[in-house]
Amino acid sequence: MAFSEIAYEVTDHVATVTLKRPERLNAFTFTMRGELIEAFDRADADDDVRAVVVTGAGRAFCAGADLGGGGGTFARRDQTSEGKTTEGETSDGETVDGVPRDGGGTVALRIARSLKPVIGAINGPAVGVGVTMTLPMDVRLASETARFGFVFARRGIVTEAASSWFLPRIVGIAQAMEWAATGRVFPAAEALEGRLVSRVYPADELLPAAYALAREIADNTSAVSVAAVRRLMWSGLSAASPWEAHAADSRLMAELGGAPDSVEGVTAFLEKRPAAFPMKVSQDLPPGVPSWPDDPYRV
Repeated sequence: MAFSEIAYEVTDHVATVTLKRPERLNAFTFTMRGELIEAFDRADADDDVRAVVVTGAGRAFCAGADLGGGGGTFARRDQTSEGKTTEGETSDGETVDGVPRDGGGTVALRIARSLKPVIGAINGPAVGVGVTMTLPMDVRLASETARFGFVFARRGIVTEAASSWFLPRIVGIAQAMEWAATGRVFPAAEALEGRLVSRVYPADELLPAAYALAREIADNTSAVSVAAVRRLMWSGLSAASPWEAHAADSRLMAELGGAPDSVEGVTAFLEKRPAAFPMKVSQDLPPGVPSWPDDPYRV
């Protein structure tokens, strides 16, 4: 699949996904939706990829859904016989409980299922789906020029991309409701204070910082361990009790404790050398790794 609205490249074990419609501030379209899902499929299937960095081309990260379709942007419209949609269209033809699936949600859920850690390098405005798609990313770093907005109530719609689940878990219900109910756009400093982002950098330092974090993961850790930890952490947010987490931890400790990566990790530590972990996510992921998020609509 050749990409037209994103760029995808892999360098030094890090995949970079760049939203690439700078003339439209990287506004989200049905085409971009499909390309993002494909990019994360590629990253998961490629054992050379140890982490994913997501950023935007030009001065924006993503200005939200492309509103070029006018007032009917968010109304359901069937695809044409050629499978084409308007720029603002987000429906993918699938349904949930008989209604069209939210297109931003299909991207967010695909990022949530990633087996590789995902770092958002938010280089400019991130509004609407442009911010909600970042919520299932593991770390969000922002440029001082970034701006954020959960603007849905100002457009007469609701928060999407499963953000009603993700956002309160990241920032707390009071902060989530303040941002969602007002729909106002706020600066990077407020995003940092509200724990939406981990750190804020001058514009020219943002990508180097994101790559430094990605390289720290790639150079020092077991890919299988990181994939398992990522699933444990995210699935643990909805565990009924610590016992549920304890059971999941115990199962994976039993499966990985005698595996080649564990042997290598301990041996390398004792020998005071860098570890060379032999296991691969594509082949060696243990069965105890949670399948998350579960899809009750798949049979």
